Amino acid sequence: MNDFDSLRLQVTRRHFLAQGTNLLGTAALASLAGSVRGASTAAHASPASQLHLPPRAKQVIYLHMVGGPPQMDLFDYKPVMKDWYDKDLPDSIRQGQRLTTMTSGQDRFPIAPSKYRFEQVGQSGMWMTELLPWFKKSADDLTFVRSMYTEAINHEPAITLMQTGNQVTGRPCLGAWSSYGLGSLNENLPTFVVMVARPKNTEQIQAISARLWSSGFLPGQHAGVSFRSAGDPILYINNPPGVSRDVRRTTLDGLQALNEISHQQLGDPQTETRIQQYEMAFRMQSSVPELTDLTTESESTMKLYGEAAKEPGTFAYTALMARRMVERGVRYVQIYHNNWDTHSNVTGRLPSQCGDIDQPCFALIQDLKQRGMLEETLVIWGGEFGRTIYSQGGLTHENYGRDHHPRCFTMWMAGGGFQPGVIYGETDDFSYNIVRNPVHIRDFHATVLHQLGFDHEQLTFKHQGLDHRLTGVLPARVVSELIKS
Repeated sequence: MNDFDSLRLQVTRRHFLAQGTNLLGTAALASLAGSVRGASTAAHASPASQLHLPPRAKQVIYLHMVGGPPQMDLFDYKPVMKDWYDKDLPDSIRQGQRLTTMTSGQDRFPIAPSKYRFEQVGQSGMWMTELLPWFKKSADDLTFVRSMYTEAINHEPAITLMQTGNQVTGRPCLGAWSSYGLGSLNENLPTFVVMVARPKNTEQIQAISARLWSSGFLPGQHAGVSFRSAGDPILYINNPPGVSRDVRRTTLDGLQALNEISHQQLGDPQTETRIQQYEMAFRMQSSVPELTDLTTESESTMKLYGEAAKEPGTFAYTALMARRMVERGVRYVQIYHNNWDTHSNVTGRLPSQCGDIDQPCFALIQDLKQRGMLEETLVIWGGEFGRTIYSQGGLTHENYGRDHHPRCFTMWMAGGGFQPGVIYGETDDFSYNIVRNPVHIRDFHATVLHQLGFDHEQLTFKHQGLDHRLTGVLPARVVSELIKS
C-alpha cells in the first residue's frame, strides 16, 4: 500500500465529505481554483462573495492601538474630575468590578484627572486632547463611539476578542472574514495585509501574536500576510543569488504539478491554498518593490504625512503604505501600534504615543479624501479596552498610571459610509460606566460587516458541524445611528 492510499484510509467520513472528494466537492474546488498561473481566482471573488446588502465600504484600514489608550486623556473629557483629585473612587461607581492583579491589592483607588487641556473642535463640538493638534482638524470627518465595552480585562483575550469576536484563540479575525466574504480586488498583492508599526517610546511593549491575523478555520488563503517594518517587506520574496526569474518559474511549475497530483488524490483544500500562495509570491516579486517605492509619491504627499513617513517601520510609514495598498486593491490593511499600556508614567509616554499617530492619522484621512477613496474605504481606530480613572501606583498632579478598564472606551471611524461628525454614547463623570447607548464589540463587528455588504447572521462558515460567524451566537445589532442614511 502506498502512502496516499494509507492516508486515504485514515480520513473520516466527515473529513471526506467536508474536503470535497465527491463530485460536487470537486466541482466546487474547480470553481475556486480557476487559472492559478494566469490569474488568481481569489483575486476576483470569494466563495462567500454573495453580498446580502449594497456595500458602503469596499476596503478597510484598521489601526489598532495595542495596550488600551486612556480614553479620558484623549477623547472622553471629564472636567468634573479636577475636583476629585486624589479622592477615592466611590464604591457606588466601581460596583464591585473585577480588577486586575496590578491594582487589586491597592489600599485605595485615588482619582487621577487628566493632566491635559481639552478643546472642542469641528461642527460636532467633539472634545479632543491638546496632544492631537493635527488630528483634531479631521473632527468633522470622524464618527466617535465613546461607549464601547468588552468583558475581557487582560490583553491577550481582549485583543483576541476585538479582532476575532471570541476570547479564545483559533478563530478567524475580522480581516480574514472580510477576505472570505469579499475576495480580492487585485492579482499581485495579498487580500489581507498586516503591519506592526514601531513606536518611538518602547517602555512597555505588548506581545503581538500572528494568531491575531490567522484565518482560523477558514481556508488558509484568507490569513493576513505580514509585511515587516525593516529590511525586505516579506522574507524570501527575492530570488537567491544565481537564481533567475526563469529558473524560479520553472521550479514553481514543477511544484505546482506535484501539488496538483496531491490535490487530485487527497482533495485537501490546503494544497490548493499552497499552490495559490506560491503563485502569489511569484507575482509579488514584481509588485512589492513597486509598492514600497515611495519615490513615486509627490513632495506634497510626503509633507502631509511628515518626515517620519520616510523611515520604514514608523506609524507614519505604515499609514502611507496602507493608502498605497488600498489604492492597489488590497481589501484589508491591519496596522498595530504598540506601547499604549500605561500602567505608570502616563505623562512620560502619552505625548510620544500621540506624536506617533497625530499627523499620520490626519494625513491618511485627508489623503484618502483628496483621492476620492474615503467614501469606499473604512478607517477604524481603537484599542482592546480603556483605562481606569483611578491611578495605579503613585499619583501626583504631573504624573500617574492607569489600569485596564473594560467597561468603557472610545473608538473612531472615518469613511466607509459612516456618518461624519457623530458623537455616539456617553459615560458617567468618572469615565467608568456607560450611561447612554452602549456598543459591544459584537455590535461593532455587525456594523462593520453591514458596511461591507453582509448580514452578520448570514456570513457563516461550517466548521465541526456548526455554522460559525464572527459575531457568535449572542445577540448583536447593527448600530444604525452611526451610518449615513
